[in-house]
Amino acid sequence: MAAKTTPRDPQPDPSLRLAARSGLDVMLTDAVLEDGGVGRFLKPRTAARTVAGLGRHPRRTARDATGLGVELARVAAGQSEVRPAKGDRRFGDRAWQENWLFHRVMQGYIATCDTVDQLISDADLDWRSERQARFAASNLVDALAPTNFPWSNPAVLKETIDAGGTNLVRGARRLLYDLTHSPHLPASVDVTKFEVGGNLAVTPGSVVLRTEVFELIQYRPVTDQVYEVPLLFVPPTINKFYILDISPGRSMVEWLLGQQQQVFTISWRNPDAAQGHFDLDTYAQAVLEARDAVAEITAQPAVNVNAACSGGVITACALGHLAAIGEQDKIGALTMMVCAIDQARMGTAGAFASREAAAAAVAESARKGYVDGRALEGVFAWLRPNDLIWNYFVNNYLLGKDPPAFDILYWNQDTVRMAAGLHRDFVRVGLGNALIVPGAVEVLDTPIDFGSITQDSYTIAGVADHIVPWENAYRSAQLLGGSKRFVLSTSGHIQALVNPPSAESRATYRVGDDLETEADAWMQAADMKPGSWWPDYRDWLTQRAGELRPAPKTLGSRKHRATAKAPGSYVHAS
Repeated sequence: MAAKTTPRDPQPDPSLRLAARSGLDVMLTDAVLEDGGVGRFLKPRTAARTVAGLGRHPRRTARDATGLGVELARVAAGQSEVRPAKGDRRFGDRAWQENWLFHRVMQGYIATCDTVDQLISDADLDWRSERQARFAASNLVDALAPTNFPWSNPAVLKETIDAGGTNLVRGARRLLYDLTHSPHLPASVDVTKFEVGGNLAVTPGSVVLRTEVFELIQYRPVTDQVYEVPLLFVPPTINKFYILDISPGRSMVEWLLGQQQQVFTISWRNPDAAQGHFDLDTYAQAVLEARDAVAEITAQPAVNVNAACSGGVITACALGHLAAIGEQDKIGALTMMVCAIDQARMGTAGAFASREAAAAAVAESARKGYVDGRALEGVFAWLRPNDLIWNYFVNNYLLGKDPPAFDILYWNQDTVRMAAGLHRDFVRVGLGNALIVPGAVEVLDTPIDFGSITQDSYTIAGVADHIVPWENAYRSAQLLGGSKRFVLSTSGHIQALVNPPSAESRATYRVGDDLETEADAWMQAADMKPGSWWPDYRDWLTQRAGELRPAPKTLGSRKHRATAKAPGSYVHAS
């Protein structure tokens, strides 16, 4: 197949060109050039701009410095009211509140962090420089937190005394191992507690199609009747599919089967150098091939599609192709989960993109044939260092404990490679934010215009998502034609998806169908609902899933025979 993802020159607004830098693009770039490290995120030029900005406002700078001095004096005198932010788990030990010395150390640190944050705000930087400066400063102050040193962390001191220092010996061994293995970060999960197909991805089903690019899994119905229009999941290409079937009781696939849905999912092949030619056309064609197989197996002309993250970008392009050739009725309803088509000002990561670095990264991935998934994991981790790095630094190296056993963290480290061709195409469309311009990108030899897509759409985003900012997901939903429903979960990128209904759940979400306003205005007007968004999605999907009919007794069809048990073989490839 000829892979031709060719952004044209649509001549967008110059301000849009400056703002449009893709968060996904910069993650893919740094995964190649920095092996998952944080080096390129530290910008001397940004530091100079910050200093110059503070120099232009000497009164603000003096006020902030004086305020810090006054607050530190209050800390020393025991009169400060400074306290850690709600949810800051670093200072959960009782000693931070009850011991006078540790309490003052904590307050002094927090006061300093607040002042650094205020200084950056007072420098009046442009959006890109502000994000770069805040990221660099926060990483520095996070690294210098008193919790990260054995002599100033009360929990570590206690453990060292109780264990006679053996905790530090165990930690030193782990540190040496991690420093010599990619992505050179502390382990976040005890991998010995999980097995794909053992206690993860265990919903019964069969592989009904295997190609060079993917396996298609059909899940066995668990109800006597099922809705006639099937649902096809398109997972991300930079992670394995089983986040959708993570663990019994937490699996979206399992839950939807219980709601009388017919469920299929794509399991992408983990590409190596031999598959380096896989590009956006390859994956868009694969989505359409999977759709055709699902339609044939279920004897339905249309298939509902649910796509996540990078899989959502690919699916939207495939649907745009169908719209361009007059065949979009092959898709019923479209669901987009934590996905950004509009990548303008895409969070912290997007502030670091540059054409020069992107070009170098594309050349390097073309040489290797792929982007290393372990390096990409490192880039993701540095976007949330307290949660994904320093938390495990303390646990593994200072306390000498094993990392936790948590299914999502296991999935997160079970990385895959990205084919060089897809990497190149994602970077190209991301740098110019070309997908938002009708006709600026061709997929499968047809110009893509998302406004021509008239299917009903359901979009889910996470308010705490550090990879796909919810505002980008919202603006992406606005690009689509047809009836639109937008859901904003209180969770982050993954927890927004793994959100099963539970009586103990403290989750909430906002939901609304009017997407005519700006994102912030929508948030203010949207209804706040308690619990998981899954039941709301079930109700929406059921209305677009046709009539009930007897569940099939066997999986597959004469043309697409069941050949292996779920979760298939591609998911096991490392």
